Amino acid sequence: MRILTIMISAIFINNFVMSRFLGMCSFLGVSKKTETAFGMGMAVTFVMTLASFISYIVLSFILKPLGIQYLYNIAFILVIAALVQFVEMVIKKTSPGLYNALGIYLPLITTNCAILGAVIINMNENYNMIESVVNGFSAALGYLFAITLLAGIRERIEENEGIPAAMKGFPLTLITAGLMSIAFLGFQGLLS
Repeated sequence: MRILTIMISAIFINNFVMSRFLGMCSFLGVSKKTETAFGMGMAVTFVMTLASFISYIVLSFILKPLGIQYLYNIAFILVIAALVQFVEMVIKKTSPGLYNALGIYLPLITTNCAILGAVIINMNENYNMIESVVNGFSAALGYLFAITLLAGIRERIEENEGIPAAMKGFPLTLITAGLMSIAFLGFQGLLS
């Protein structure tokens, strides 16, 4: 039951983008097209899930036994950076179109505060290894859900010709993201 609670909470109630406002740079920057948004969401899902697993191992079996757990920020950032480099190489080899579409936002996953936030939340909540991986994966699914949803809305908005010129582009994107965030507030009472 605790695993299900962690999953629902991370995806809907404490969504990293809509509730905690983490990962906004890539959320707003890569959400113009559904395909690129989905690709970014999958990359973040892979990195966040693996980062949760590896960071738990680093914290539990290296930092704590050596009494240097205060170095967790540096260790977690190194883990995330290494994973992002791996993901970048894989995407560049397997899908050059997606690699070019993601552009600068792919290496920015390294500095995506949502990923670092997930591993720090895992540590602060004293999650065990399974709970850490489930939380990381679920938080990433929440990110994937939010960025793909925003991309779909933005594509529909671009097709609409009745939008005033002053609202086109980023202003309407910010309003849309704000309204999505308000809509996610409806999930707050889901779990008690």
